Amino acid sequence: MAKVEWYADFVDEGHSPLKDDIVALFYFEPAAGISKKEAVGRIASESSTGTWTTLFTMPPRMKKLMATAFEIDGNFVKVAYPIGLWEEGNAPQLLSGIAGNIFGMKAIENLRLVDASFPHAYVRNFKGPGCGMEGIRRMMKVKKRPLTGAVPKPKVGFSAAEHAAIGYETWMGGFDLVKDDENLTSTHFNRFEERVKLMTRLREKAEKETGEEKDALINITAPVAQMEKRAKMLHENGWRYAMVDVVVAGTCAVQHMREVLADYGMAMHAHRAMHASFDRNPKHGITMQFLAKMHRLIGVDQIHAGTAVGKLVGDRKEVQSVANVLREKVTKAEGKMLLRQEWGGIKGAFPVSSGGLHPALVPEVMDIFGNECVILVSGGIHGHPKGTRAGAKASMDAMHAKMDGKTLEEAAKKSAELRAALEKWGYLKPR
Repeated sequence: MAKVEWYADFVDEGHSPLKDDIVALFYFEPAAGISKKEAVGRIASESSTGTWTTLFTMPPRMKKLMATAFEIDGNFVKVAYPIGLWEEGNAPQLLSGIAGNIFGMKAIENLRLVDASFPHAYVRNFKGPGCGMEGIRRMMKVKKRPLTGAVPKPKVGFSAAEHAAIGYETWMGGFDLVKDDENLTSTHFNRFEERVKLMTRLREKAEKETGEEKDALINITAPVAQMEKRAKMLHENGWRYAMVDVVVAGTCAVQHMREVLADYGMAMHAHRAMHASFDRNPKHGITMQFLAKMHRLIGVDQIHAGTAVGKLVGDRKEVQSVANVLREKVTKAEGKMLLRQEWGGIKGAFPVSSGGLHPALVPEVMDIFGNECVILVSGGIHGHPKGTRAGAKASMDAMHAKMDGKTLEEAAKKSAELRAALEKWGYLKPR
């Protein structure tokens, strides 16, 4: 019988990738009756030049575009992809390959894209963050401490006027940012245009009264033409940030809005809503580390990374790995979690810690992330016994105590707001 399948042609355990290859790391589990070699051959084939059967005509030059599965280690495999497979600066096209049909193959029971390492020849076609961490620090005039922000809670339901009033109290408590949540865009009870108008007025009032820079992460997520209009309105009203739900919007929209916002000199805050549908299952999907890497490459200035101590999934090791992907000039390899990545001229992006935080958890978040991060404490300020302003102040006092090397109990002796927060929540870690 003639040779039918040719998946084995895509496997070479002794292969050494070329300098300009993209190398992806996968976790895989073959389906019943499929060997590991057969499984990884299918992964490399389906994500590059292969198909299920041998072909009548295939130009010899196409051999140079075949991906190669190599370095099979237990249930992990690396796949090298020739640079010629990929369009310059096209993130969606990359995902269509290394995160495309391969997830639906019957011969693979489980598949997880752990990470990918991009050569300079690929990275140089992307612009990365427009502002980056240093640009945001200059913009907000915050030199050393983490930036702080909060979402009015409950996350939806407030009118524009109520939302803006809570935002004002948040700013007056010392926070830098007020944030829309992922599912607040422009609703009948809180229209985008009205929210922007009222928030602008109260931002100016808060800046005048505090002498500090204040801003907001106002959600512009919508069809792309609408996002452009909303970004323009924010810019015209003096806002220096816009928020995009980057996973649900998709890499096409994010790449486009990175250019629009850069023209305005604005930073993009990336909310990761829907990420857990990709990364929560440890055996299948895409890791948060890789999602963070792609969005830094595309050009977000900050993105949610988890807390390890709050209410959302993600342990300490994972969130620190995400932070390393976002901030470092060279991301070091970490076992079966990260591949080495040299970022060249791509700026660093802030990891954002949010989800179930309150003042007593702020120092622990700083232990995990250091000071190069954005910390969002929302329910944990609005639920303060003395209100939002007191809750924000309690969080700032906790932050300054950590930076000064003091315990929270010591700081609480001089901070009634922090003392009240400790009395209500103690060191509770929400679930």
